[in-house]
Amino acid sequence: MAQGKRATVYFEPSLHKALRVKAAHTDHSVSELVNAAVRRSLAEDAEDLATFEHRAKEPALSLEAVLKDMKRRGKL
Repeated sequence: MAQGKRATVYFEPSLHKALRVKAAHTDHSVSELVNAAVRRSLAEDAEDLATFEHRAKEPALSLEAVLKDMKRRGKL
């Protein structure tokens, strides 16, 4: 892993223990595991933002209209 920026992160004791155990079992460092988890989280955020942007173009439906349609179709 390339040299990165240093940060102080405080973990709950049980979470830190689990992270150290996983690092030992996977032969990765705690830093590698944390970096991978943060990357995944940021990728999910980017995917969510892209979905929101795409769906912003869809017409909005009121709750009343949805409920009326569900009643009409016998779903309520």
